Amino acid sequence: MSALRKKFGDDYQVVTTSSSGSGFNQPVPKKKRQRFVDKNGRCNVQHGNLGSETSRYLSDLFTTLVDLKWRWNLFIFVLTYTVAWLFMASMWWVIAYIRGDLNKAHDDNYTPCVANVYNFPSAFLFFIETEATIGYGYRYITDKCPEGIILFLFQSILGSIVDAFLIGCMFIKMSQPKKRAETLMFSEHAVISMRDGKLTLMFRVGNLRNSHMVSAQIRCKLLKSRQTPEGEFLPLDQLELDVGFSTGADQLFLVSPLTICHVIDAKSPFYDLSQRSMQTEQFEIVVILEGIVETTGK
Repeated sequence: MSALRKKFGDDYQVVTTSSSGSGFNQPVPKKKRQRFVDKNGRCNVQHGNLGSETSRYLSDLFTTLVDLKWRWNLFIFVLTYTVAWLFMASMWWVIAYIRGDLNKAHDDNYTPCVANVYNFPSAFLFFIETEATIGYGYRYITDKCPEGIILFLFQSILGSIVDAFLIGCMFIKMSQPKKRAETLMFSEHAVISMRDGKLTLMFRVGNLRNSHMVSAQIRCKLLKSRQTPEGEFLPLDQLELDVGFSTGADQLFLVSPLTICHVIDAKSPFYDLSQRSMQTEQFEIVVILEGIVETTGK
C-alpha cells in the first residue's frame, strides 16, 4: 500500500492505492458538523428554560454592557447622555419657571436663580456649560437661589457617576483582547505522527506581532460524549489533553512558531482509538491559549 496526495479543489486529501492497482480509492466526503466552539472563540451555546434570565443579566449590568455589540454600546452611550442632559436641563428650567425668572429675564433690578436663562434652550446651554466645565461666563448661578445650589451639587454627583460608568464601560470594551487573537495563528490541521519514538498529536501556533505575550500558557480540552458505567449519558464530557503540563512545555515563549505536542500514551483519551475510529468518532479539541499582552497588560 502506498499513500498519495490527490487534489480536490483547493484541498489536498490523502488517499491510498494498492501496489497491484492503478486507480485511486474514492475519498469519503465528510459531513460538516457544527462546532461547539468556533475558531474565533465564540461558543455555540444557547441557554433555555432559565427562570428570571433577564433580571440575572441586569443584576450584572456593567458586564452585560461590555458584552454587547458595538452598535448597542454606542446607542446606549448616546441615549444615556442625551436623557441625562435633557432631564437636568428640564430641572433648571422648572426652577426658573417656578421662581418666575422667565418673565423677568430682562429686568436689571431682579436677581434670578441663573442669570440669562429665559427659556428651555438657554437652560440646556447653561447645563452643558457647567457639566462640561466650559464656563463661558454669560450664564451663571447666583447666591439668591438655595434650590439651585442643591441642584448644582446633585448635577455634579450624577455627572460623575454617569461619566465613570459609561467611559469605564467603553474603555474596557476597547481594551478587550479579542482582536488580539487575530494575530495568533494556529495550523489549519492537526496531525498524528511519530516524534521521538512516540505517537504524537501535533499542531502549530505562532504570534504575528513583535510584541510578546507574557506568561503564555496553552491547554487543550477534548469534548466528547460518553456513557458512564451507571448508564448516565454525558453529552459534552471534557477531558484534559496533556500538552506538557508535567514537564513545563505548556509554558510558551512565543517569539517564533511552536509545535504543540500531545503524546498518545496509555493516559491519553486517544489511546484506545484506531485510525479508522479516529476518522468516524465524534469529538472536538478546544485549544485555550492564555497570556498577558505586553502593550496593554491584559
